[in-house]
Amino acid sequence: ERVITDNAWTYRKSTAFRQAVAELGAGQRFIRPHCPWTNGKVERFNRTLQTEWAYRQVFTSNTERDHALAPWLTFYNTRRRHTALAGQPPISRLSPKS
Repeated sequence: ERVITDNAWTYRKSTAFRQAVAELGAGQRFIRPHCPWTNGKVERFNRTLQTEWAYRQVFTSNTERDHALAPWLTFYNTRRRHTALAGQPPISRLSPKS
């Protein structure tokens, strides 16, 4: 529904980014200037991504790293327990489609 980013030039001025958001059918929102805590969820995700995936093993190529990302994201969203969700994975927050 929405893509929220910080106020970096690449998000504000990039026509490619704007087009990608439009193709998703999403709205583009920005955090308030000088309020990085607004972006706390993504900052925490980036930290987890680094410690549990990017730096956990040695990748010998970008192709190898690329192939390893999708399975890790699936694990992160469907099986990894999240403290903020009372030990449930993020997928548990979605309601089943009727």
